[in-house]
Amino acid sequence: MKLKKVLLGFSLFVSAVSFAQKANLQPEKEVLFTIDEKPYYTDEFIRVYNKNLDLVKDNSQKDLNNYLELFIGYKLKVNKANKLGLQNNRKYQAELKSYRSQLSKNYLTDVEVTQELIEEAYKRSSKEIKASHILFTIDENALSADTLKVYNKAIEVRNKVLAGEDFGKLAEQYSEDPSAKENKGDLGYFSVFRMVYPFETGAYNTPKGQVSLPVRTKFGYHLIKVTDVRDNRGEITVAHIMIMKPKTDNPEDIAKAKTTIDEIYQKLKQGEDFASLAKQFSQDTYSSAKGGVLDRFSSGSLSSTEFENEAFALKNTGDITEPFQSQFGWHIVKLIERHPLKKLDEVQTDFESRIRKDDRSRLITNSLTDKLKKKYNITKDAKVYAKTVKALNDKVYTKEWTLPTKLADYDQTLFTINNDKKIAGWAFLEYVNTQQKQGFKAKPLSRQADLLYDKFVNEQLNTYYNDNLEKEFPEFGMVMDEYRDGLLLFDLMEKEIWEKAKTDTIGMQAFYASHVKDYQWSDRVDADVFSSTDKNVIKKARKYLKQGKDAAYIKSQLNTTDKVNVMENAGVFEQKSEALPKQDKWTVGLSDVIEDGKYYYVVKTNKLLPAGPKSVEECKGRLINDYQQYLESTWVDSLEKEFTVKVNNDVFAKVKKQFNQ
Repeated sequence: MKLKKVLLGFSLFVSAVSFAQKANLQPEKEVLFTIDEKPYYTDEFIRVYNKNLDLVKDNSQKDLNNYLELFIGYKLKVNKANKLGLQNNRKYQAELKSYRSQLSKNYLTDVEVTQELIEEAYKRSSKEIKASHILFTIDENALSADTLKVYNKAIEVRNKVLAGEDFGKLAEQYSEDPSAKENKGDLGYFSVFRMVYPFETGAYNTPKGQVSLPVRTKFGYHLIKVTDVRDNRGEITVAHIMIMKPKTDNPEDIAKAKTTIDEIYQKLKQGEDFASLAKQFSQDTYSSAKGGVLDRFSSGSLSSTEFENEAFALKNTGDITEPFQSQFGWHIVKLIERHPLKKLDEVQTDFESRIRKDDRSRLITNSLTDKLKKKYNITKDAKVYAKTVKALNDKVYTKEWTLPTKLADYDQTLFTINNDKKIAGWAFLEYVNTQQKQGFKAKPLSRQADLLYDKFVNEQLNTYYNDNLEKEFPEFGMVMDEYRDGLLLFDLMEKEIWEKAKTDTIGMQAFYASHVKDYQWSDRVDADVFSSTDKNVIKKARKYLKQGKDAAYIKSQLNTTDKVNVMENAGVFEQKSEALPKQDKWTVGLSDVIEDGKYYYVVKTNKLLPAGPKSVEECKGRLINDYQQYLESTWVDSLEKEFTVKVNNDVFAKVKKQFNQ
């Protein structure tokens, strides 16, 4: 799925977010070219070109002639997909529907309310709240009398707190949150988006040291005690040295990993350079080449709480942690830089996405629905409604109500939207049938029916608006057309190129043979590398190696419990590897003492592995990718022979002239 997103995002750089044109060109719509007599127009070509202008890094693709070739190639592939009938595939149709659903979210929202919620969340994000709570559960759809009873119970407990009783003990006694028996209701520190929205609002609106009035959420009523408020920890950049957790629980492997991280820490305390040690020994391949430096992160953005807490506990630039363990292995972390909280415009998109996923979305939906009620005319037939609700009975409260055997009797129009869409009585009854699974509480039955009818109308109103987005917003229709083509192209590429590249072993072997110069190892060595900041120590290590001693013996003789003097790194390395000292010439055997930067090395080279071709297996990932690109380039040539393409050069000349004005 990730690959598909990349293809849709960059094959023609289709954007589902920005609909703005890059230039104020409004040419007359003319036929730019045809494929088997099917016309493609100037307006689409110009729109896509303008949209992609800032995204294209290859300047050759900014040339209109070259871009026209790319555009025609793209449309040829789409025509091929349609010719093969891929547009009729059920999976394709389902995915197109899914993409439309995602895209429509940009329109199914109230922009003003959304922005207010974003700004509120941003303001809250500057603080972290430490709070405890007592939960009194009550169903969202409970009767008013039952709700009031639970509310009054919460007030009684709150009065006990105000009278001086301990909140934690009351949480143990009264809270219906199972964890309260152990944590006394303590939730620790949290910030925006970590709790359901009503609870978050209650916590942020309660002064430090005070207890809120009962706060209603979908779980029930909460009493919230705020015990601390602190500034958000922001973001930091750190470097780390990591020794990975062994794949097995072998005690010897675990002990070796722990010893290695302890030895590295001892060398750091001796004043050795963090970045150099990270390059030599860190097993995090992503960061080791960069001296262990990680991308900046904030609280909650990493999968390891232990790592975050250790990192944020560092006070000053350059400080390092003691070795500590996470679920991934052992780490030593160094603070590189602290970063202030991001500005509002930097978090706008992320916050909007989060808001759509939590309780705040209800506020947005309700606001949009109110606007749609003003936009569209809704006409209800009271007689049909009265007849329809007579089909309901008290079994809806026990989830045992069933649809009438003759639904056709309820085929009359219950209400009409915008004098266009007619909704029959049977549709409402089917809606009630599906909704009763949630459980109904409102009584009498007529009140429950009215509530369900209002909810049903709201849903139908939003559905009508969604179904007509292409008419309401032409730019939405344009982007949907682009997605439609993009999805077809993905299915076609998978069928014609990607699967073939993976399974055509004979063709790939031939491609490899003709391009073997592109898949070469540089000179390598199989070696044991010993390093130290003390030249005398390395001299002793060399002496032991000359005597045939192994690494364990050498380390036992030269290292102590208080000081790590020498470390060993064994394996196969490319000669240009950062883990090796620089040498003009590599030979099998024991090297002299080598000085490289602040370190002294001695290398026992067991074998020289000269530059030469990689095997197919050793370069398989890159080889498959290159073979795919080769297949695609030759495939487009064949499509140009299969379809008849005619370019209207006079029209294209007009387009180029307009861009040059």
